[in-house]
Amino acid sequence: YGSVVEAGSDAIIVNAAAHLSLSSWRIEGGIISLEFYFSSSNFQRSATAFMADRVFNSADAKGGTDLELSKTAIIFIEYQNEFTSDGGKLHDAVKENMAETGMLEKSATLAGKARNAGVKVFHAPISFAADASDNPNKNLGILAGCAADSLFTAGTWNADFHESMKPAEGDIVVQNKKGLDAFPGTDLEEQLVMNGIETVVLGGFLSNCCVESTMRTAYEKGYNVITLTDCTVTT
Repeated sequence: YGSVVEAGSDAIIVNAAAHLSLSSWRIEGGIISLEFYFSSSNFQRSATAFMADRVFNSADAKGGTDLELSKTAIIFIEYQNEFTSDGGKLHDAVKENMAETGMLEKSATLAGKARNAGVKVFHAPISFAADASDNPNKNLGILAGCAADSLFTAGTWNADFHESMKPAEGDIVVQNKKGLDAFPGTDLEEQLVMNGIETVVLGGFLSNCCVESTMRTAYEKGYNVITLTDCTVTT
């Protein structure tokens, strides 16, 4: 956001609250070189927040490390009636693929075994206000479809967990998931850090949407990431 100053193939992104001043310029070989001075405490804060975006730095990143059960979390994404059950608005689109792999039964079995083994079980449901006022991008793409078709409306059966995947005592339910990725705007990262998690295991709906979006962000944040091919589904 803010303004963009382009010079050749390079671009300088300037925070809208920052003050940008031209401090010097020169011409060499027909190329104009500009030097700018930034003055804004907001710009400094933005830079600090950006640098803190990864959970693990390059020296400590966990990708490819051995799995330790006490440092592992399984995140079950959107095991809600809208997808999982007859009567859900999206069930017909996924029921064939669900049946092919038995992903719902396998996920429920895995959740029980994971708890017994000391693995932390997370649930990441999605829901929206009836008027879609909390939908973060309701006029474009998949989220537009959620708004237009009144999917996962908070407080309805459609947004409830499937009976076999209801959170058990000690499980963590991720709060405030409104988009495809389970990280932005939620407490997922905070909960992972608080529980000392290094490996993230993913299952749920849909393989090429919310699961993939969450997988990519977890990877970028430095987690060891495993996606369960027989506990995910797509249309």
